[in-house]
Amino acid sequence: MTDCLPPAKMILTRELHGERATLQLAAQLAPLVVNGGLIFLQGTLGAGKTAFCRGLIQALGHAGAVKSPTYTLVEDYQLDSCQVCHFDLYRLGDPEELEFMGIRDYLSDQALCLIEWPDKGRGVLPAADMEIHFDDLGESRRLQLLALSDRAVVWLAALEQGDVG
Repeated sequence: MTDCLPPAKMILTRELHGERATLQLAAQLAPLVVNGGLIFLQGTLGAGKTAFCRGLIQALGHAGAVKSPTYTLVEDYQLDSCQVCHFDLYRLGDPEELEFMGIRDYLSDQALCLIEWPDKGRGVLPAADMEIHFDDLGESRRLQLLALSDRAVVWLAALEQGDVG
């Protein structure tokens, strides 16, 4: 999975043991991304992408369940701290379907957009601020967080230094 990573301005790698560690990393990232951005989540089925999104959305203040938007394509969360749009493009048949669903209405500078399976939207989706690659190692997961924009470099530098919240 990590053989063809895009060029990044900064890369942070974490090996996580169990879902709890995934949720904790997501919670650490949450206060850094509260002002919006575009994050792509890459990985195989069951690698932890949706669990990471759940941890991030709940850390931002959502008290209810976080459903995978596999069938709806998007779940929109209007939180006190920010707006989060969680996309799962796994079942997308054609990238053009994103235009029909009004993707551009979701992609504002203030919204945090989390997009699972972004390759399915290639050609329609704008460039991401950050990509997170999930590698299933059996008993653990390796996450590679790639800063692709200056704003994401700030996020990862703060995460690396433990300067969150």
